[in-house]
Amino acid sequence: MESKADWSTRGGLPQAFLTPGISSFSEFLKGFAPEYLPAGRTLPPGATVEAPHGTTIVALAFPGGVLMAGDRRATMGNIIAQRDIEKVFPADEFSAVGIAGSAGMAVEMVRLFQLELEHYEKIEGVTLSTEGKANRLATMIRGNLGLAMQGLAVVPMFAGYDAETEQGRIYSYDVVGGLYEETDFYSVGSGSMFARGALKKLYRPDFSAEEAAVAAVQALYDAADDDSATGGPDLFRKIFPVVAVVTEDGYRRLPDEELSALVMGVMDARRAVPDGPRAPLR
Repeated sequence: MESKADWSTRGGLPQAFLTPGISSFSEFLKGFAPEYLPAGRTLPPGATVEAPHGTTIVALAFPGGVLMAGDRRATMGNIIAQRDIEKVFPADEFSAVGIAGSAGMAVEMVRLFQLELEHYEKIEGVTLSTEGKANRLATMIRGNLGLAMQGLAVVPMFAGYDAETEQGRIYSYDVVGGLYEETDFYSVGSGSMFARGALKKLYRPDFSAEEAAVAAVQALYDAADDDSATGGPDLFRKIFPVVAVVTEDGYRRLPDEELSALVMGVMDARRAVPDGPRAPLR
């Protein structure tokens, strides 16, 4: 392949842009400018990096859609690196992706993933299936393995509305790109075990979108109660979790005004019962 110096001096486009390409933007970039891919950057052998990390993400499926929510805290060791980081993003019109792990690398991977899905749609004229989107993200995580082994791991969670089945689907990943479809609900991040424990008691398959949002906020509250890397609602700074709903109408992030009322309801209930709602035994 000709170098960028060859064509930049001629003032024309490189041959790579003039040849009918593949539908994967990351594969195109790997051949043309691999240094722009997250995995294209290398650290000195044996080096490790301490960078801000993001946690915790939860996702719940409900009839006709799926909800994803994340707290707003990023930590670096024992330091709170950021109080209002965004961890839940639209992947495209009908899917969402949440990040855990190395925050900077994760946000960069999300942006590349968004571009990957947009590029595929422009080249092929159709959108990828929900499962296809999940597989594309798994490939990108595998490409980051070298940096993950040096402390820059990215472990996202993906969820979307499947038009074929008319229901929400949730996918989790491991650090080497293993892909797993989850049932009903899931969580990732350092507070995930506490959030998942809460959801085991609270989840119902007949949730409405609003009830799913309340359950997600309760789960994140429980995670923040036991995990120092997970941030709870900050009423004084008006920092609330990011909550997004994906249905046949597309991706929708709950506005802060709506979320504020929901969070206040949870906080008021916690004043009476600090450990949260009790699940029935039967």
